[in-house]
Amino acid sequence: MSDASRADGDARPVGSDNRQAPKNFITGIIDADIASGKWGLWRADEIKPGGGQKPGAPKVCTRFPPEPNGYLHIGHAKSICLNYGLAAAYGGRFNLRFDDTNPAKEEAEYVESIKRDVKWLGGDYDGPLGGGVLFASNYFGRMYEFAQDLIRKGKAYVCDLSAEQVAQCRGIPQKPGRDSPYRTRSADESLDLLARMKAGEFPNGSRTLRAKIDMTSPNLNLRDPVLYRILHEEHHNTGGEWCIYPMYDWAHGFEDSIEGITHSICTLEFENHRPLYDWFIDAVNEGRSALRADASTHVGSASRPTRIHHPQQIEFARLNLNYTVLSKRKLIDLVQGGHVTGWDDPRMPTISGYRRRGYTPEAIRAFCDDVGVTRVNSVIDVGRLENAVRDDLNRRAPRRMGVLNPLKVVIENYPQGQAEHLPAVNNPEDPSAGTRPVPFSRELYIEREDFMEDPPKKYFRLAPGREVRLRSAYFITCTGIVKDADGNITELRCTYDPATRGGDSPDGRKVKATLHWVSAGHALDAKVHLLDRLFTTEEPGKRTGNYLDDLNPSSLSVARARVEPSLGAPAPDEPEWPDGIRRFQFERLGYFAIDPGGPAATSGGRSEAGLVFNRTATLRDTWAREAARA
Repeated sequence: MSDASRADGDARPVGSDNRQAPKNFITGIIDADIASGKWGLWRADEIKPGGGQKPGAPKVCTRFPPEPNGYLHIGHAKSICLNYGLAAAYGGRFNLRFDDTNPAKEEAEYVESIKRDVKWLGGDYDGPLGGGVLFASNYFGRMYEFAQDLIRKGKAYVCDLSAEQVAQCRGIPQKPGRDSPYRTRSADESLDLLARMKAGEFPNGSRTLRAKIDMTSPNLNLRDPVLYRILHEEHHNTGGEWCIYPMYDWAHGFEDSIEGITHSICTLEFENHRPLYDWFIDAVNEGRSALRADASTHVGSASRPTRIHHPQQIEFARLNLNYTVLSKRKLIDLVQGGHVTGWDDPRMPTISGYRRRGYTPEAIRAFCDDVGVTRVNSVIDVGRLENAVRDDLNRRAPRRMGVLNPLKVVIENYPQGQAEHLPAVNNPEDPSAGTRPVPFSRELYIEREDFMEDPPKKYFRLAPGREVRLRSAYFITCTGIVKDADGNITELRCTYDPATRGGDSPDGRKVKATLHWVSAGHALDAKVHLLDRLFTTEEPGKRTGNYLDDLNPSSLSVARARVEPSLGAPAPDEPEWPDGIRRFQFERLGYFAIDPGGPAATSGGRSEAGLVFNRTATLRDTWAREAARA
């Protein structure tokens, strides 16, 4: 869903009627459907005021259907980008629909987080292409009527077997299952029992409604699957209205049908469920009259109602990343076990975690486009995602200077009490970004690792008697070292060459290192979260069977830094990030963002403790370098 021509970080809908979608097998299916007229054309009465669909254009309607039982992760981003991107490319419609059929695990908090994440990523569900926010639970009444219809047709029955007994009867793919003793129950009895289940007469687990399909099928999904179970739970949307809830397989196709979805795009694990998806809709349509082109006025009759819409389910390979866990159960364990600070911990692979870390929606969309859409499962190197955000921020993020581990430098030949402001380039990738004034004075801070008292060969940074360049400032030479009683270096004494202002020498002499720095008297305090990958191995848990054994103990460290004063409040040269998160490249250190989830989320990123930053990414892939050394 990325659009490389947009450099403003706009999170408004990407794509349009004439956007070119990345070609893949799904666009091939859609192109063929359009050529055959399979789904018909948009009618004026199907388009909301201001909608992006055009009357008479081929109909394409997609949806992103999360269950609100946790926060979205990077794997969901691929589905969001794919489904919204297709709607945008074909001038279609995109729905955000919550598959909220299991109240025991679903919460309103998750609903709100998902809405926020989908919108941030660019899935504009309530914009011109959007069909709005929808809930499976709003269709419970229709689904219940469909269930009654199947019972009357002899295609469903109420079963008294327990979950364990159902599993035993179902058997294994190589061996036929056994019929439930309740399979021959009359339609009238099943209808009565279903009504009493709905009325709350029976306890959890005591009865289910099952479809009557084929207990000999090699596809276990077709061996009389459960349609409804009894679950006395308060629902986040319907409250206590229901105590029987539809299973996902029963609900899925009807949700798509009711919403007019044309292409129901799922991940590959649902491929074996597609025959069930089709069977349920076909079973409801059996005996119904054909759906005509003027379906808006043709409603059938009480004895022969109209056939319901039958979408097409299409499966694609889900996104899997190395050094990452995307199992919802494992992510919940990380949160509830206190291994991270929450769902939006910037080390988490959740959309909210990436946002808090400083990732941009454009970078994630570009990554999803780069990965592509196939039917082959694979594991993607997480370095490709990290490189996507580096590429984006390198182009857009203004440069600043910050020192993570400060070492004081006193320039002895610089006048005491004097300060000057030197122009520093804001972004060498964008000349229009201009320059900013950076204060320079007698006392500075540099990185402690940029000095060695007894350097080895090929160490080109500051050392006794050595000259280096300070970025956008002057050449300095180290003339002395100050140590404390324990022999620790506390201060460097240097001289500067006034003729090298701006970082170049008029006599043409060269230096081999350029250091970043800040003026001690002007710098601001900052707390910097140095974030790394949450796991140390490509396949967490493979070695021991417990993924927690591979947690990275160095995934978070905190630096007490000093940063240039322009970071204290938004400056005119900073881009306007739509999500309000200020992002920067710290010269020579990496990409950093003001933490929107901590105390520095207000007042321009300031708090009583100073600025708080999260490291979004290093300048280069340090993991790849370590692997190369090994």
